[in-house]
Amino acid sequence: MAAVQLLLDLLRARGPSGREDEAARVWRDAAEAFAEVTTDGLGSSVARIGPSDGPLLAIVGHIDEIGLAITHVDEHGFASFATIGGQRAESLYGQRVEILARRAGGGDGVVIPAVIGRKEREALGPGDEPKRTTMDELFLDLGVASREDALALVQPGDVVVQVGEPLELAGGRFISRAIDNRIGAYIALEVARRLAEAGDPPPVAAVAAVGEEAGDYSGARTALYALRPATAVVVDVTPATDVPGGDPRKGGEAALGKGPAIARGLPLNPSVVDRMFATAEEEGIAVATEIVTGTTHTDADAVHLSRAGIPTGLVSICQRHTHMPIEMIDLADVEACVRLLVAFARRGVG
Repeated sequence: MAAVQLLLDLLRARGPSGREDEAARVWRDAAEAFAEVTTDGLGSSVARIGPSDGPLLAIVGHIDEIGLAITHVDEHGFASFATIGGQRAESLYGQRVEILARRAGGGDGVVIPAVIGRKEREALGPGDEPKRTTMDELFLDLGVASREDALALVQPGDVVVQVGEPLELAGGRFISRAIDNRIGAYIALEVARRLAEAGDPPPVAAVAAVGEEAGDYSGARTALYALRPATAVVVDVTPATDVPGGDPRKGGEAALGKGPAIARGLPLNPSVVDRMFATAEEEGIAVATEIVTGTTHTDADAVHLSRAGIPTGLVSICQRHTHMPIEMIDLADVEACVRLLVAFARRGVG
């Protein structure tokens, strides 16, 4: 499976938590070709197909990505920042970034390029071990000479994303920033598109939720409250174990190219999970098993608690190098996940 244009457009769009509008607009524009499209007060988007009556299946992927937010600009024009979503200093140091600058008086502003630098250190002596890089050593360098020059371009509160252009590698492997979780939002929409274009689709709502990386799952929480689906399936990524240091003993095997991972365990609904595994077996789709025991660290943690409770499943794309600009997946796993959810939806959720 070569990367389709919609997936590339979604990955190139910028959309850290709280500023998902660019990526969400790409998603909605694509959805309008075949679905009834709405957006709510927080910015989550919904594409509905099929009849308005009957039990509704919601397929949820979050549209936001990790990022940074400028907190201060010093007299030399260097900017301090806070992180949006979980990140490590060693993966930020030396990266190129883009700042989504707001202009006085409103408007979308412009994109300002910058790099992430680190405070200078004393040279290491013979036998000295290098210290671990910490967040308080890092800063944004816009290339300017003063605070005034920097504030003419950016302001505290402006958000930042790393640069990581999509790239196809050998053997169907694919890297980009923001695969977590534009891939889930893409899969949700692609499932709805295939169902709609095949004719006589069941009631399905694809959801591109905002705010997941911020940690409160606010977008999925409010979108699913309004939708009131009979069943929900969250689509996200899960760390691959087929890398040096990967440990399948902690949550199961997750290898690129071996199929999407269906999660089992609390808080996921056993009936939904069993039906997903049965669908995979009937369709001849290879899947992995991910084990969770109390929290999934995905939108499923909020979705299953909506209203009086929604029977919820979770299926994930195995991914290497999570929360880095080189997040890696296998495109065959994406196609397998789409096929699985199309078949699952066709079997009905009532």
